[in-house]
Amino acid sequence: MNESVGKIITGIVTDKNEKAVFVQKAGVTYRLVAENLSLYQLGDAVEGFAYVGKDGRYKLTPELPNSMIGRYGWGEVVRSQTDLGVFVDIGLPDKDVVVSMDDLPNEKDIWPKKGDWLLISLSVDDQERMWGKLADDSIFDGLARKAGKEMRNKDIAGTVYHPKLVGTYVFTDEGYLGFVHPSEREREPRLGEVIKGRVIDVKEDGTLNLSLMPRAYEVLEDDAAMILEVVKRSKENRIPYTDKSSPEDIKKQFGISKAQFKRSLGRLMKQKLVRQEAGYTILNEQPQEEKDNSNG
Repeated sequence: MNESVGKIITGIVTDKNEKAVFVQKAGVTYRLVAENLSLYQLGDAVEGFAYVGKDGRYKLTPELPNSMIGRYGWGEVVRSQTDLGVFVDIGLPDKDVVVSMDDLPNEKDIWPKKGDWLLISLSVDDQERMWGKLADDSIFDGLARKAGKEMRNKDIAGTVYHPKLVGTYVFTDEGYLGFVHPSEREREPRLGEVIKGRVIDVKEDGTLNLSLMPRAYEVLEDDAAMILEVVKRSKENRIPYTDKSSPEDIKKQFGISKAQFKRSLGRLMKQKLVRQEAGYTILNEQPQEEKDNSNG
């Protein structure tokens, strides 16, 4: 077994032709993979990453990959193979590495898909095959920083690093650890999926509770959103229109039919955004997080 595979080595250029440059180290010859081969001359010392290419031959590249043995880096998933695992691009010119199915969730529907991202290091087996090794919770704990209370209700994006039925663990773009309870998601996100959500709580340890569910006002239909905005902008946050108002008054004020008005008003009341009292539709006290959002 070639102990140099998967490591950074320094070799000497021993052969060169119009199409290729060859580097030797400890009796092993590597084909150099570089953008400009004309820069390398016989006798030059070349430092690079040693690996086995798709063609089964030893290669050396000065362009170091994102992931190495003992070093974690992000790689993009390029494809999956149900009987093997997922293939990840770590920046090698002609080689993707596999994260074994043994290291992936048992449920294949939450396996990473093309375009997802995984934080991995490398290992090399006794057949000189490189494998991607997923970062575990302790690695993310070491990388994370603590969030402050000002993060509450902020929109946030991150990558799923531990999907579980009891909740989804996320590493945010800002470097925070987040958790999504099953009640705050419509489906279980995939491992490696980039998700967008909002912060609903900042815990004492600096981690975040996240929601992938839209805010109430974000799921309103156009008519309901329009009515809600009229109520918000009215004096004392109330309007003299209810589901008892005449069709003519509603049409004149809102430009919609009474049926449309009643349906939209019903949605607003169901979501407890407004209430009806004494011939008025009145804005309910907003939750603090929505106040914060409406204030920018």
